[in-house]
Amino acid sequence: MRLVSVASVGLVFVAAPFCTAFTSGQDVDRQHEDVWSKIAPFFQPPKELDGHLDDYTSPLLFDNGRPVRTPKEWQQRREEILRFWHEALGPWPALIERPAVEVLQTENRERFIQNKVRLQAAPDLEIEGYLLVPPGDEPRPAVLVVYYDAETGVGLNPKSKLRDFGYQLTRRGFVSLSIGWPTSYTQQESPSRQPLSSLAYIAANCYNALANLSEVDPKRVGVVGHSFGGKWAMFASCLYDKFACAAYSDPGIVFDEKRPNVNYWEPWYLGWEAGKTRDRGVPSENNPRTGPYKTLVEEGRDLHELHALMAPLPYLVSGGAEDRPLRWKALNQAIAVNRLLASEHRVAMTNREGHSPTAESNEQLYLFFEYCLKPDPGAPTRPHNQ
Repeated sequence: MRLVSVASVGLVFVAAPFCTAFTSGQDVDRQHEDVWSKIAPFFQPPKELDGHLDDYTSPLLFDNGRPVRTPKEWQQRREEILRFWHEALGPWPALIERPAVEVLQTENRERFIQNKVRLQAAPDLEIEGYLLVPPGDEPRPAVLVVYYDAETGVGLNPKSKLRDFGYQLTRRGFVSLSIGWPTSYTQQESPSRQPLSSLAYIAANCYNALANLSEVDPKRVGVVGHSFGGKWAMFASCLYDKFACAAYSDPGIVFDEKRPNVNYWEPWYLGWEAGKTRDRGVPSENNPRTGPYKTLVEEGRDLHELHALMAPLPYLVSGGAEDRPLRWKALNQAIAVNRLLASEHRVAMTNREGHSPTAESNEQLYLFFEYCLKPDPGAPTRPHNQ
């Protein structure tokens, strides 16, 4: 297999533009400000939750209890958190710096190019996915879309509506790569690494695959997923710092045994343990926790520590049934880290009633990516430029 620049395959784009692309000068500033005006409220907790930290242990405390007081100390603390989670979930193999990407099939779809690709996602793993490329020669922002299957992300799965993040973002000018869950690989790796960590490792290699394409600006690559894909996107962006931003659609952003669908305790997420099995469902006295999940809960660890690793990069929780407004109590911990770093407007949440995405919640998510990843030279309010 070989690394392929999609432009090198000699495809012909339909010439007419179809997406709202930011240009330069005053038009760029105006469009950027317009997008910000629409998403700014998402970066502010409700008044009744503003500053509420609940019982979560502050990520601004070293494991020995010493407080973090400076940005330099935060970098030390960040390394401590990252090291702990990698050790708890199982260390990664070396990343693949230039994963091989092979174009299997190419077609013109609407006004972009749809490539079915095979790529190297781990040393002994090749997966297939869809790479969508809009017209243009300049390096563009890109988004990795993760879900159970690659077809959903590009709108080719009629049973999964409003989960076609890759398709919709490519229509807005983004390169997108949509991939699915290689379950046999994560099961195979479970003796040494929890499945969610293996998935994050795969996503990191997919970032490298995107970053090596001439069509992609490696500094402007985000990651997104819904539900299980939201868990995957969250672990990927928090454990690998090359992603410029991320959006998580109702994954359950903290451990919560009152919500059966926030099921990190299951062996296909964080509960795998050699020689032990448990019945599916919420942990109980008769069905106890297993694996690293058991240890994390007993030690008072929670996923707010992972969120803190994103600072100062922006992320959005597109909350639904599993991530209600009360989750701001966890997100406020990441806000506190960002404030130590003199960074504002890095943590956002939207809310809807049900678990499934809606047209409104998706539009909010797409605007978030436009604001964070579209070109905007010199804009002072742009999160990843501060």
